[in-house]
Amino acid sequence: MATLAPIAVLTDDLSLVAAAQGGDRSSLDQLLRRHYDRIFAVCRRVTGNDADGADAAQEALMAIVRGLNQFDGRSSFATWTYRVATNASLDELRRRRRRPLTGLAERSDGSHDDIVDTDAGVRIDGLGDRLALDQALASLAEEFRVPVVLRDVGDLDYAEIAQVLDIPIGTVKSRIARGRTMLANSLGREVRNQIAHTERPTPAS
Repeated sequence: MATLAPIAVLTDDLSLVAAAQGGDRSSLDQLLRRHYDRIFAVCRRVTGNDADGADAAQEALMAIVRGLNQFDGRSSFATWTYRVATNASLDELRRRRRRPLTGLAERSDGSHDDIVDTDAGVRIDGLGDRLALDQALASLAEEFRVPVVLRDVGDLDYAEIAQVLDIPIGTVKSRIARGRTMLANSLGREVRNQIAHTERPTPAS
C-alpha cells in the first residue's frame, strides 16, 4: 500500500503571506494570530491605554487584511505590520484629540534643557512596574514615544524603525536615546536600577 506524502505545513511568514494572498483563509488567520500580541503591545504603548490600544489593534488588523496584496516582501512582514500598527495608533490618537505632554523640561525662557544620553543601552521592557511605565510613556511626545515603543516593544532594529517612520537612522537613534533618558528621569533612580542593559546591534546594511 502506497504511503501518502505528508501535507506541507507552512510556518514562515513569507510562505503564509503568499498563501494568504492566493486566498488561503487559514494562512491569513495564522498570520494574524501570530502577530497580534506584538501588534496590540505596540498599539497599547503608543496610544497609552488598553482600550485605545485594542481599538487601534483592530484597525491595524483590518488594514493588514485590506492591504495584504500590496505587501511586496521588500521588508519583513513583521516590520510591515508594525508600520500599519503605528499608523493606526497615531490615527487613534488624532481621533481622540490627545495631546501628550512633552517630556522635555522647559526653562522659563521657553528653551529646553539638553538631555544627555546616559542610558544608551536601556530597554524599557526591563521595568517591573507596568502602570508607572505606561504613565511615563504617555508623557512623552509622539516623536520620542513611537520609536522607543517600536524598539523596545516591537523589537525592531534601528534600520527597521527608520523604514517604518520614514526618517534617517541617525534621527531614530537620537530620539530613542532621548526618549529613554526622559523615561528614566521620569521613573526615578530606584526604577532605573531595575533596567536591563541588553541593546542589540543594528545589522549591517
